[in-house]
Order: sequence, then structure tokens, then C-alpha cells
Amino acid sequence: MPRKTRMYLAGIPAHVVQRGNNRSASFFCPDDFLFYRRCLGEGLRRFGVALHAYVLMTNHVHLLMTPSDASGISRVMQHVGRHYVLYVNRAYRRTGTLWEGRHKASLVHASDFLLTCMRYIEMNPVAAGMVEAPEQYRWSSYRSHAWGETDDLLNEHPLYLQLGASDAERQWAYREWFRSPLQDDDIHHIRQCLAYNYPVGNARFRAEVESALGRKIGHCKIGRPCRETNADAPN
Repeated sequence: MPRKTRMYLAGIPAHVVQRGNNRSASFFCPDDFLFYRRCLGEGLRRFGVALHAYVLMTNHVHLLMTPSDASGISRVMQHVGRHYVLYVNRAYRRTGTLWEGRHKASLVHASDFLLTCMRYIEMNPVAAGMVEAPEQYRWSSYRSHAWGETDDLLNEHPLYLQLGASDAERQWAYREWFRSPLQDDDIHHIRQCLAYNYPVGNARFRAEVESALGRKIGHCKIGRPCRETNADAPN
């Protein structure tokens, strides 16, 4: 079966997910999370990519990024993968693959879905039953967005900055945004688009992406999802 094609465009946000092989753990102690963050920061600076939101789960990561050129995100993921896997193999005296093949990614229609994707990403620890509230989880961007905790990995998207005239106003608005649950249709759309590397957005956005890429990219149904047996399973 041919690989699903990932697609990136300069200036267009992308939701990127990388999972541990067979959904096994990729992080084993706090030092691992810290080293991954360091590798990620190096890659972001080196390849001109802005990170807007993230969560580092035990066996997968979510990153919401905007590249300055079409190759930036792929280069960041290659940089992080190469250095982090080498670190893990040395630290734990292991060999073999750590990640489950190639990462998955979806371009995101910013005006319609960027803030929704941010909430989807930062609510992962809650959906997985690891914490009761997103601020209780250390390895995500939520505490920066909602409470102003310093996080030098982040480069805020203009849509986040438009939430308020000051840091305090934006943080309050962001916390309020999290009070209402995500719609099932939005969750399903995000997950389906990730599964097939399709853009997250409406038909017009998909047509704009196809025009920019110069090719058809297929279609992803947005219908109501089936009931999940595990809240974190598709993430």
C-alpha cells in the first residue's frame, strides 16, 4: 500500500502527531521530556518553524506548528527523531525503532479550526484520564496559554493574541474557552483528517490547498463519529 502523502505549505499551520511504536511508551522519566523539549526547540529555531501548541504524552506527541517554508516541519521532525531516539537508545541501552513509522499531519484552516485544535491537543491528558484538569499536566502548552507560565518553545499565533488586549485578558478568555466541551463532530473531523493526512477545514480550504499544491488530495467525511471504547485511543 502506498504511503499517505503529507503536505505542508509555508505560512499554513499543521497539526502533527507522532506515536510510539505499537503505542508503546516513548518517554520514561522527566529527563526524557526535557531532552525532547530541547531537541524540539533546536529544530524549531534552526528550520524556521513556529510552535503554537503541544502536548507530550507518554506514548505520543501532538504539535501545532506553522513553517516558514514547505520543508520546515519535516526537517524539524527529522531533527527531533534522530537526536531523541539516539538519546533514548543510549540512556536505556536499547536498540530498534522508537516511533511508529512516519508522523501524521494535517494542514489546519486557522480561522475555523486553529483554536479548536489547540484545545483538542491540550485536553489530551484529561481525555486519557491522566489528570482532571489540563493545568495539572506539566508537559503541554496549556499552562502558558491559560496562566502565563513562561514557555520558550512557543510562538503565539495571531488568533491567540486576538483573544484579548493584554496577557491577562487573553489568558482569561482562553480558560473560558476550555469550560465548554469540544463538539463530537470536531473531534471526529480532527482525528479523521489526521488518519488520512487531509486538511482540517471546509471544502473551500481544501480547494485552496489543492490549488497551492497543484494536485487533488482526496476527501474526508465529517459525519458524526461512532462511540469510542477508549477516550484516548485514536489520539
